[in-house]
Amino acid sequence: MTTEEYTQQQLAAQPIGYWTREAAHLVIGGLRTALAEEHLTQPHWWTLNHIARAPGTWTREALTAKLAPFDDQHTDFEALYADLTTRGWLTETDDHLTLTLTEAGEAGRLRAHDRNAKVHTRMREGIDDATYAATIDTLRRLVANLGGNGDLPAKDTHLTRRSGTSGTRAPAAV
Repeated sequence: MTTEEYTQQQLAAQPIGYWTREAAHLVIGGLRTALAEEHLTQPHWWTLNHIARAPGTWTREALTAKLAPFDDQHTDFEALYADLTTRGWLTETDDHLTLTLTEAGEAGRLRAHDRNAKVHTRMREGIDDATYAATIDTLRRLVANLGGNGDLPAKDTHLTRRSGTSGTRAPAAV
């Protein structure tokens, strides 16, 4: 795809709200469409990834508390866990304390990962790592300047398990 080239002056005069909203709409829409091919929502995806990173350590309550603040789809997480269990993708220990992916669940997660990777590849076409990093840095600074959390999301897999909760960060592998 070819896009028009503009001067720095022309670009600097653009409304950031328009471009961030348009980008978010298209990125999230593309990812949701890719996940829908696997009959998944973003909260399904987040759930699968969190459990895959720390098998047998997440409870329903802890995982729901971790993911619910980022959910804009009004997800019924109990129904989501039931769906993944009915599919045979998720199991729960006999004491109902921890969640684990089954082989089928991991296979589904990997298929969804491949679909998401294609969206990310398409999104990054013609954008080198330095430009992408500069864009992310600019956006996180805008967020911080407006009173939000400009820190990168935690990649720590020890967040919000049986033992407690973490601060409000974007869920890893969104």
